[in-house]
Amino acid sequence: MAFHRVIWIVLDSVGIGPLPDAVDYGDVGRDTLGHIARSRPLQVPNLVRLGLANIAPLAHLTPPAEPAGFFGKGATHSPGKDTTTGHWEMAGIWLDQAFPVYPDGFPRDLIEQFEHAIGRKTIGNKPASGTEIIKELGAEHVRTGFPIVYTSGDSVFQIAAHEEVIPIAELYRMCEIARKMLDGKHRVGRVIARPFLGQPAPDGSGFKRTERRHDYAVEPPRPMLLDVLADRKVPVLGLGKIHDIYNGRGVDNYVTTKNNTDGMEKLRAALRQQPAGLIFINLVDFDMLYGHRKDVEGFARSLEEFDAMLGPFLGQLQPSDLLLITADHGCDPDACSPSTDHSREYVPILAYTPRAETGSSLGIRQTLADMGQTVAENFGGAILRGASFLRNLA
Repeated sequence: MAFHRVIWIVLDSVGIGPLPDAVDYGDVGRDTLGHIARSRPLQVPNLVRLGLANIAPLAHLTPPAEPAGFFGKGATHSPGKDTTTGHWEMAGIWLDQAFPVYPDGFPRDLIEQFEHAIGRKTIGNKPASGTEIIKELGAEHVRTGFPIVYTSGDSVFQIAAHEEVIPIAELYRMCEIARKMLDGKHRVGRVIARPFLGQPAPDGSGFKRTERRHDYAVEPPRPMLLDVLADRKVPVLGLGKIHDIYNGRGVDNYVTTKNNTDGMEKLRAALRQQPAGLIFINLVDFDMLYGHRKDVEGFARSLEEFDAMLGPFLGQLQPSDLLLITADHGCDPDACSPSTDHSREYVPILAYTPRAETGSSLGIRQTLADMGQTVAENFGGAILRGASFLRNLA
């Protein structure tokens, strides 16, 4: 075993330039990091030290001659550009077809079928931010008792309901109905219960989501990376939505997170509590708060905040640790593109261990599964897809 512990950080939506097939997705020219870097000088010295600017030219950022990390970029082999597709491919799963997404909302006949099954009308039925949709429709929901159905750039069917209007058990029942119903061509990656509380206010600010969210995911095909690690008795801790993405399979323990800052705090705590195995985290703010809202400045600020937290985190790592930093897809917030959807992009790959004095190029990886294969080989196993770059990290 090369490393006792692997820490894997997924920066949700932080892509680094269009894939060759971006034209098939309407994503020609979309470049999340490229456009953010051109918007103004980015202050991300720790990411630059690890080799971020060595992966691709980024305005105002100078690549070091001898980066501390190993650097490259990965292509998504599977069709699609959503969270589940990206994370599943990291674990060695290639999809034959993309999970469905609904940029114009769900088909009317599907909504009517769901309404008939739950015995209530619904409101919403459009892509939206979870916080914004309850601001917009929370009061109407409280008045009518109709649940709010919405989606996002991901393959998700989300149901928001006030806990005092639709009790949590009833909301979960609705999600279970939706999960059974959404199959075939409408087999979305996740159905998500989004409960909230509060009172109506003129600006919608009186509502707040509670922590009783519950995800109903599609079961990943077997075997995948977390199955391999489970078979080898490798402990796995999932932070953020990792547990939900893999439907809990192969995740020994998990901790939910509220935002990137909370995620990094819990990641630092995990370093103290779990000396070996895999610690796997998704940091969602880039996607949820800034990418879909086309907030370039907010995205840039969030990258800088992550970088500031990354600095002291690097100092906590041991020579027997391997840190992987990557993304699952892009979500270019640049105003030149009218799309608020995810973007079909390469993802950055940074690998760092304190035992290596300098890093080197990992090149262009043809599948995100190369990262999963690297983790599998490190712990003495193998997955069906991907080429390990473990030997490059010596």
